[in-house]
Amino acid sequence: MFISNAYAADAAAPGLTSFLPFIIIFVLFWFMLIRPQMKQAKDHRNMLAALQKGDEVATTGGLVGRVVKVSEAYVSLEIATDTVVNVQKITVQTLLPKGTIKAI
Repeated sequence: MFISNAYAADAAAPGLTSFLPFIIIFVLFWFMLIRPQMKQAKDHRNMLAALQKGDEVATTGGLVGRVVKVSEAYVSLEIATDTVVNVQKITVQTLLPKGTIKAI
């Protein structure tokens, strides 16, 4: 009468065109999120592996100090004269340029 019949649309043939939006989204996520994060993690691992006595570093907790001793999992930092603290190596966030501590 007043309402017309509604019919279902024909089913699209499954193929590459139906998955194309998902593929494009994955490629965008790869190049904009996953790949840069993996590069940053690799750079951080390389920086931690290259730590040596005398380097000036900043930790994720905000400590700034000079590396006194480096072990497999821990780093000893001199944060003031005759004040040495042990922190986990993974918490070292940034390798500072030489002379940064004197400038603070």
